Amino acid sequence: MRFSVLVFLGAVGLAIAAAQERAASPSGPHKLSLKNRLTPSGGEFCLADPVPFTQAPKPNVWRGISPEDNRAVWELLHNPTTGLNLTSRRNATITDNYVFWIDALPTNKSAVLAYIDGDGPPPPKYARAIIFEGGRTNPRSQEYMIGPLPVSAETAVEPLDYMYNGGMGGSVPFNARYYDGIRDNAVEPLIASVMSSIANITSALFQGGAYYGWNDNRTTMRTVTTDPVSFDGEQAFLNVMFRVPTDASILTPVDFYLLIDWTGTDPSSYYVKGFVTKERFFPTVERLTEAFEAGELGQEFPQTHNASWALLDRKPEMGTRELDEKFPATILQLGGKRFKLDKEQQYVEYMGWSFYMSHSRSLGLMFFDIKFKGERILYELSLQETLSQYGGNQPKAASTVYHDSYYSLGTRAGTLLEGYDCPFGSTFLNLTYHDANHTVVNQNALCIFETDPGVPLSRHRSSDRGSRWGFDDLGVIKGNALVTRTVVTVGNYDYMFDYAFNIDGSLEISVRASGYLQASPYYKTQKKWGPRIQQGTQGSLHDHILTWKADFDIVDSANSFEISKLVAVEQSQPWFPELGGFEQIELQTRYLEKEDRFNYEPNNQAIYSVVNRDKKNAWGENRGYRIIPGLSNIHLTTLNSPFSRRNSEFAKQNLAVTRQHDNEPFANSVQNVNLPWRPQQDFSRFFDGESLDQEDLVVWLNMGMHHFTRAEDMPVTLYSEAHASITLSPQNFFDRAQDGDLLNRRWIVTDSETRDPDFQDLGVELPYCEVQLEEPVWNIKPVLEI
Repeated sequence: MRFSVLVFLGAVGLAIAAAQERAASPSGPHKLSLKNRLTPSGGEFCLADPVPFTQAPKPNVWRGISPEDNRAVWELLHNPTTGLNLTSRRNATITDNYVFWIDALPTNKSAVLAYIDGDGPPPPKYARAIIFEGGRTNPRSQEYMIGPLPVSAETAVEPLDYMYNGGMGGSVPFNARYYDGIRDNAVEPLIASVMSSIANITSALFQGGAYYGWNDNRTTMRTVTTDPVSFDGEQAFLNVMFRVPTDASILTPVDFYLLIDWTGTDPSSYYVKGFVTKERFFPTVERLTEAFEAGELGQEFPQTHNASWALLDRKPEMGTRELDEKFPATILQLGGKRFKLDKEQQYVEYMGWSFYMSHSRSLGLMFFDIKFKGERILYELSLQETLSQYGGNQPKAASTVYHDSYYSLGTRAGTLLEGYDCPFGSTFLNLTYHDANHTVVNQNALCIFETDPGVPLSRHRSSDRGSRWGFDDLGVIKGNALVTRTVVTVGNYDYMFDYAFNIDGSLEISVRASGYLQASPYYKTQKKWGPRIQQGTQGSLHDHILTWKADFDIVDSANSFEISKLVAVEQSQPWFPELGGFEQIELQTRYLEKEDRFNYEPNNQAIYSVVNRDKKNAWGENRGYRIIPGLSNIHLTTLNSPFSRRNSEFAKQNLAVTRQHDNEPFANSVQNVNLPWRPQQDFSRFFDGESLDQEDLVVWLNMGMHHFTRAEDMPVTLYSEAHASITLSPQNFFDRAQDGDLLNRRWIVTDSETRDPDFQDLGVELPYCEVQLEEPVWNIKPVLEI
């Protein structure tokens, strides 16, 4: 379905235009005619306007490997001459060697700078691959680097050790490897056997709930397990929780847990450690049966088997809201798109900004070579981890720590719905990743659009031309930003990531979370871990911590980290002799001398800036960019939990500053979640006392949400509430505010005698256009490129 409407200025716009027409002299150069605005003649299609093309200065050296390179790498790894003895994943068991995934290896910054800033050759491209090696005498997961690409006689397959500091290189013990379907198949027979033997108990306790195996028709409960499944790779444990299989089973858990030891590759050695229900531990079936027969296990709040309340369909029983049948206010790019795009090279230009984009399966969207007005601000800006840690008096919540890079966060970017996920007229791009020997294309998974924040960039009404009250002149400059957005669905949460490139040179990073809570069965005694939110469901208290890497290059790579703190001091001033000493504020500035981790000052009494002490603005001040805490700049609450003891160090402070090193590209490892006591990547080891005085610096930023769960999280958490942000803003980087060169402004000068206003718009008039909307296509499925 297609329809067209003429977009007018809106009530406020019409009023301004009418005032302009009344006030402007007949000979004024910017006289407006409302009559002309009511005709579609000459109008543009503001939503169908194509994105102007720009040529990237150089090819994008950060982008992922091509589908052709992925297939060639796959074939090389499976070639018998490579010596890896691989089995196809579809036929593999835990005692086989098989490829888990393939992705691009980060390109070393030291090699890139010589290329993008000079005449050096493009740096070589490498792939990375994780291979589960269950067929070895000492089974393990091993990561390899493959390159240079494209595959040729010069291409080598080598262990990828250089970027991990835990002492194991790219190797992870078998017991700490990723919990995939193949490993699940090995433990499933034990789960089915023991649960079948107590089906009479679970059926009586949970309204017919029983588990005979995932593919058995008698099964009426679903299983879910925990992260981590090991502490150090020496052993493996599995805490299994059961749920009612509703359309939102994550919100309908039952109070029954099965604890298993599944160390090693021999399923015959796996055994049951015990059961938990009613906040009690039972080490054997016999002890559980005794308590059941004694009537001690009755459920205080039986779980519902109807979860229609959890669906996102409209609920007529909630009533209606007046005028809700009208289409709501929306953002339209009436004047056409004001950014340029090189789609092939994933390169964007907008109002002085320029940057490259890349995408990886583990981290999602990343940005490189971010410049404003031709000067580099950031070499890299990338998400490093989204971590969640829960609490509760039962095995699932108490032990749960998620690292979403473990689940290949970048593969979960789904199709965005125009007009709802992103404004009408947004530019949509596909995101790709590799799965085995083919490439998956997630269609329309990235949107780019210019937005109106609803407030001007700057405004002032004043005059020094004789008016007693100083209200003669008015200057207003329109505020706008270019937003790149992705939404990734990792399990139960939809994370919306926004990067807003503002026209004043500031950059806002923000994240919102919506989706189903990970819930627990409710007991009154467990209220300290969250409220009752449904019949038998508790909203489990938890933290979301998201870590970003900001590799600043303020003009060049020689930077320092400046902390300017407001302090209250006692002072005396000779022109106030009657006051003696009195307290006032002053600014105390220092530079961070060596690598460090720290939290924001209480009461926001400090600013944190990356500056170039060798580059001054016109007033002799260090040029720099400031890190401005926004919404919910938090860190992990539990600093000594056994489930996140050493593998989550990156999440335990607001800020961290290190020297940039090619062998420290990531704060975390994608397999770190199962190694809390012996991490493959230990972020705390980044801090070895190196100087930060005019060096190449990386700032690691944390934000997130302490999720104080509530009934209003049903059916899903709201984006309006679960929101965090940080802004990177010029701090003496320029000589003045970056608004003086913008044409989109209104300057109104009032005649001091007649009081008539003279409107000046610098030639940028309020536009009109014809809108063409098509019935949106939102259910686009990923496409496989074989």
